[in-house]
Amino acid sequence: MAMIDTSGAAAARRKGPFYTGIFFQVVVAIVIGGLLGYFYKGQPWIAEYMKPLGDAFVKLVKMIIAPVIFLTVAIGIANMRDMGKFGRVVFKALGYFLAVSSIALVMGLVVANLWQTGAGMNVDPSHYDAKDVARASDLAAKAHDANVVKFLIEIIPTTLVGAFTGENILQVVFVSIMFGVGLALFGDRAQPAIDILTSISGGVFKMVSVLMRAAPLGALGAFAFLVSDVGVEKLIYLVNLIVAVYATSFVFILVVLGVICFAAGFSLFKLLIYLKEEIFLVLGTSSSESALPALMEKMERAGCARSVVGLVVPTGYSFNLDGTNIYLTLAALFLAQATNTPLNMEQQAILLGIAILSSKGAAGVTGGGIIALAATLQQFPAVPLASLALIVGIDRILSQCRALTNFVGNSVATVVVSRWEGALDRNQLRAALSGKPIVHATAMPIEQDPD
Repeated sequence: MAMIDTSGAAAARRKGPFYTGIFFQVVVAIVIGGLLGYFYKGQPWIAEYMKPLGDAFVKLVKMIIAPVIFLTVAIGIANMRDMGKFGRVVFKALGYFLAVSSIALVMGLVVANLWQTGAGMNVDPSHYDAKDVARASDLAAKAHDANVVKFLIEIIPTTLVGAFTGENILQVVFVSIMFGVGLALFGDRAQPAIDILTSISGGVFKMVSVLMRAAPLGALGAFAFLVSDVGVEKLIYLVNLIVAVYATSFVFILVVLGVICFAAGFSLFKLLIYLKEEIFLVLGTSSSESALPALMEKMERAGCARSVVGLVVPTGYSFNLDGTNIYLTLAALFLAQATNTPLNMEQQAILLGIAILSSKGAAGVTGGGIIALAATLQQFPAVPLASLALIVGIDRILSQCRALTNFVGNSVATVVVSRWEGALDRNQLRAALSGKPIVHATAMPIEQDPD
């Protein structure tokens, strides 16, 4: 049971000076990185010295993702001892993912038709940047193998250890589920193993907190390179698309996710404030994966049962890509309009269906958003695949928005599914979202809804 300490003195002891907090440091790092990228645009040392800072931090986080997922999922399912409950959580999560992701796709389609972001551009392929054409060709090659059947087959790893050495998160989830189910079916005799895993889990999450101290450096390097690489000229040229993607994502978070949060009985704004460090980390690194371990830890601290957190968060990173879906339909119609390729409503409906499948097929691929777009255009030849070169130069800016929206969407999904399953400690959630320090909480949040 969570014990809440409302003492101001206790809170002060824990918080310390504001400048020691990761949130403040990451924000300052992003500002410094943006200024460096702007004033030293195109300088070789930005790519040589700044970019590796961001890449190194993301690699550090990816290093810890597999053990975090394995321990969280395996321990959570093992403590369930009820396979019927496990099935219900999976069914509810996938149902939620499908419904909300479809809303995101439709919103992108509607905004693209109303806004007409690419209309009047009359793009001539001969004006494409040679570097962007090469990147578009590379994306098309990767997208060729991105299909749903291959995606589902690759969830099963070649070897047990191979799941932890690859980059497919769902392979780790698959192995974790199998191991957790095995422990649950083994009954009381599995308790010593569960206790050992729980102790290891504590050490791994302490390791996560240590790694997060490097977040400001990672954000500084990644953001400096982003601003330097994109350049102001491309931003101005494609400002319509950038504004449309960001505005649509903002409305989606505010309205769609806001309504979902209200219906589930908690505040979206308080949740965003609770996750502010992770949100700015995602913004700085343009990667939602950089905040995945911290998100799982914070969702548990907010009263969501470990079993639900372990299933919803990592699977959501592959199936609940709200930001990617908004981008998919908006960008596809932008390219159609920019290249004077008119699409009737029947063609747009077909495009929507293809996007639903391709967004899942490219989910486990690095740079999944633009690769999903390439996969969609490959299956929908009405829009020339070569037009992809028009937007690859600004994809880093768009990927920030995709990553932020995906991250917020999965945060909301975790609380909502926990609520549906009766696996949410509402008192602990209210305390966490109100900023009250939690003196003590059980390793496994109480699987009941006091309300």
